[in-house]
Parts: sequence; C-alpha cells; structure tokens
Amino acid sequence: MNLQSTKQRYGIVGRSEQLDHALSTALRVAATDLSVLIEGESGVGKEVISKIIHEYSPRKHNAFIAINTGAIPEGTINSELFGHEKGSFTGASTERKGYFETVNKGTIFLDEIGEMPLDTQAFLLRVLETGEFMKVGSSKVMKTDVRVVAATNVDLEKKIKSGKFREDLYYRLSTVPIKVPALHERQDDIPLLFRKFANDFAEKYKTDSVRLDEQATQLISNYRWPGNVRELRNLVEQLSVLSEDHLISAEDLIKTSPRIARRNLPAKAETGGKSDFEEREILYKFLFDMKSDLNDLKNMFYEMVQRNNLEMPTVSRSSSKSTLNEQFDSLPSNDDFGFDKEPVHSTYNDYDQGTVIIEKGDGYREAEEVEETLSLDQKTKELITKALKKHRGKRKNAAEELGISERTLYRKIKEYDISI
Repeated sequence: MNLQSTKQRYGIVGRSEQLDHALSTALRVAATDLSVLIEGESGVGKEVISKIIHEYSPRKHNAFIAINTGAIPEGTINSELFGHEKGSFTGASTERKGYFETVNKGTIFLDEIGEMPLDTQAFLLRVLETGEFMKVGSSKVMKTDVRVVAATNVDLEKKIKSGKFREDLYYRLSTVPIKVPALHERQDDIPLLFRKFANDFAEKYKTDSVRLDEQATQLISNYRWPGNVRELRNLVEQLSVLSEDHLISAEDLIKTSPRIARRNLPAKAETGGKSDFEEREILYKFLFDMKSDLNDLKNMFYEMVQRNNLEMPTVSRSSSKSTLNEQFDSLPSNDDFGFDKEPVHSTYNDYDQGTVIIEKGDGYREAEEVEETLSLDQKTKELITKALKKHRGKRKNAAEELGISERTLYRKIKEYDISI
C-alpha cells in the first residue's frame, strides 16, 4: 500500500506530516476488523478516510454506507439503524430493514457520533460487542457482521464528563483513533490545494485556471479556514466563476470573501490604555524597589560596622557593592519607564517593613532582617495599596504614579480585593 498512490487515487493533496500519519494509520488498520474513531474539525475530509479504510479492507466488495447521525431525528434514529416491525409506532405501516441489516458484511460510517442519543448508544454498544440487535417493536434478536467506523468533530471526553456520551462506547469505538489535521495546521498545503481546485473548476467550466499573486497567496496561508478544505474549495469555485481577471490579487480575495482578511496570528486581548504593558511595568518597578532596598541594606550594614569598630573582610566596599548589584546593572533606567521615583536617602535608622529592631540593654540597637516574600502578586498589591494611600484614594493619580491606565488599576483593585 503506497501512500502516494493512495493520495492520487482519492485526490488528496498535501505533504503535511500529520496528514501522512493519518493516511498511513488508515491504511495499516484497513486490513483488520477493528473499530476506528476518526477525529477532526468539520470539513477536513473524515469521510474520505473512512472510504480508504473500507476500500483497502477485505470488505471492499460489500456495501459501504455513510450516515450523519446528527442529522437524523432522535425519534427515528433507532428505526433507521436497526429497522422496525409493522405497527411498532405511529406511521409504521410496513416492516423496515435498518442499515445494520442491509449493510451486513460491509462497513457503516457513523459521522457526528457525539450527537447520537444515549439509548441508541446502548444499542450500538451491543452491536459492537456481540453483533446482536433488535428491531424497534420486536423481541427477536438478530445478528449482523458490520464494521463500524465512527467520526466526531467534538471532544467526546468532555461529552463523557457531562453525561452525554457513554464512556464504554467511547473506548469501544476508539480502538484505533485517527486524528485528521485541520487546514490551518498544514499551512504549506493551502496553496497546493488552491491550485488543485482551480484546475478542477477550470476543466469543469471550460475556462482558464485562476491563479494567486504573492500577496493573495500569503493571505490564504494566514487565514484560519474554520470550514477547512470545504470552505477553501467553495472559495475557489466562486473565484473561478465570478472573477474577470484570472490573476487574483489580495483585494480580489477580500472582495469575494471579506472574512479572509482575518489573519491566523496570536494576539493579546486589548483592555485599553497602557494595559498591554502594565504587567511588565509593575515587574520593573518591583525590581527597582528591590534594588533600592538592597542599597539601603548595604549602607546600613557598613554604618553598623563603622559604628561598632568591627573588622571587615579584605574585599573592598566598592567591589562588594558591585557584586551585590551585579544582577540589577543590566536593567533599563528607572526614567525609561516613566516612574517618577524620588531618590531615597538612607540613614542608619531607615529600616523597611522587613526589619525587626531589637533593643539591647547597653543602648545598642540591633537590626535583624526577616526574609521578605518575593511573590509578584503580593508586591503588586503592596505597590497599588501604597499608591492609593499616597494619593488618598484618588485612582487617577495612583494610576499615573504606577504608570498604568486607570482602567487597569480598577481591575487590579478588584482582583486583589484592595480596600480603599
């Protein structure tokens, strides 16, 4: 079973590793009778994978049927799948054979399996485990030999947690799971698919094939394609029919499909003002305050040494200070971030909140430093609280002091439950 020949046979275009892995798995499992669960977004081509599994299997000469279980009403799905007896419900004027009876020895593809009702799930589980089923309105047990290939575009594990899908059925179906990648996950394949569809429609409508210029190619490559291959195919058909110029520009693309201008790029949500940078600004302010506190601590230490005639190690004060400041020297200047911070003049008695003063009997005051918390959230809360106290609860002034927007300050006050 050659991967390239399979792509050519089913018109599959792409060189994505994820796509190749999905196809290779389908080809390997085809020769077995294992149940398969195909996962992927709507429009990625899950039905094509199910056909590959059937047509490379020993059942290839028997029937294959694809059923969208999400499109069948809950009241009739059991009859559709398993059949019904005459008179079993209102409107059942004749006996009817279900798909599991008519497709015996073949393959049934159950798309959107996550939308199947819970009672139908129980009947399907019995078929998978024993090959047995009963028609609606009948007590006679019937046998069938059908291979089931299921597909879903939703997270079945979430459905299980919410009680909307049977866990035992999930594990029975997903003996071999196959993940089909979304189109935006294989960006390099998008221009290839465009050319393929363009050639197909040129042949269909007896026209020249539409082509993309460089900017238009970049545009389709960056679009997310929520409808996947189906959406791309529809766009190419529109362009093939409606475009007067066969060289398509970015403007032509946007004119035909305005939503294609939405780029598939990560972006941080905007909350107004300077809030895009407020976390970084508060972090830098916190680091500057730490640097100031460190300088205060060193000054206090050297003054204590001099005051009490203590001996110092041979390392000079300047070199020691340089070593202690080593991690802060590469920081940007305080002025670079608009922090109007006044210079701090430290003396022997200038202790911060993390210092405990112990009175000695001879009048000597000993300073013992208590380890300070380095939590960024705690420091942010302290900075905001100090700014609000300094400006007597005026948020506008406090926000300017902190270098953030008033809206961000209000959000932080609520987040940290700061009482003004």
